[in-house]
Amino acid sequence: MASKIGVLYTGVTNDILRRTYGHKNNSNLGFTKKYNVKRLVHFEPFSDISMAIQREKEIKGWVRKKKIELIEIKNRDWKDLSDDWMKSQRK
Repeated sequence: MASKIGVLYTGVTNDILRRTYGHKNNSNLGFTKKYNVKRLVHFEPFSDISMAIQREKEIKGWVRKKKIELIEIKNRDWKDLSDDWMKSQRK
């Protein structure tokens, strides 16, 4: 997840829609609320939670430049990948 000014957050969840909705509505206290981190700019699905946690730890250990490169491989414009999800929830 990212803020408009480029603050990055990496996390893991078993319900990406619920978690993203929480970030967008400031329901998640702490870092993401403090830094207004609301845009889903990258995600990787996993069927095994231990693999997801391992990947989260790996990414968290990276320098900022490498995280940006990962995002921009598939999302060069840093589009909010959850925009369409949130629109469908409002209908």
